[in-house]
Amino acid sequence: MDSPPAVPDKGNLRASDADRERVAEVIRQAAGDGRLTMEELDERLDAVYAAKTYAELEPITRDLPQTPGDAAPAPAHVPSGDPQRFGGEPTSHGAFAIMGGFSRRGDWVVPEEFTAFAFMGGGEIDLRDARYATRTATIHAITFMGGIEITVPEDANVRVTGIGIMGAFDHQSGGTGEPGGPTIIVNGVAFMGGVEVKRRPPRKPKGERLDSRRRGELES
Repeated sequence: MDSPPAVPDKGNLRASDADRERVAEVIRQAAGDGRLTMEELDERLDAVYAAKTYAELEPITRDLPQTPGDAAPAPAHVPSGDPQRFGGEPTSHGAFAIMGGFSRRGDWVVPEEFTAFAFMGGGEIDLRDARYATRTATIHAITFMGGIEITVPEDANVRVTGIGIMGAFDHQSGGTGEPGGPTIIVNGVAFMGGVEVKRRPPRKPKGERLDSRRRGELES
């Protein structure tokens, strides 16, 4: 009689992006509660995103409350965090510029994955006033003899992994933001072109911008 197949040790199973993100959320919450310093938050987030198995994830939150345990798949479009900022149906999943330009800015819903492509043209992606369908948004930026500018909010956790080939892919704005902020991953390639990622404070509400413009006109 054949013996039953061996059950693999759960710790050796490969972790998914969703598993890593749920562990990261536990760490951010702990930092927000004062259980971790910002330096400890950075170290543990680096360990989370480098982890490949459950066994590597488990020790990271062993001394924290609300550990994710088995990390069952999260329900779609029910992300944690500010309900005014997270959730909703994406406005679009991509933008393309061929010898022209594109712009995504203002009040729009960023999908879990967004692809931006510029060929001998340029594009602007402004995430400061946007909503996010999920807590983690990945921007795939590809440019050929063109440029793409990506503006992220100051509180975002940003990871930039793109490369430049006879061009430039800016990594300077990567790093940890604040607990509760979105996680934004930017990858791709800039071939004989450039991708710039920069942090900026929130834009002024439309009413305030109009008032400032009117005051300037009156003073001139």
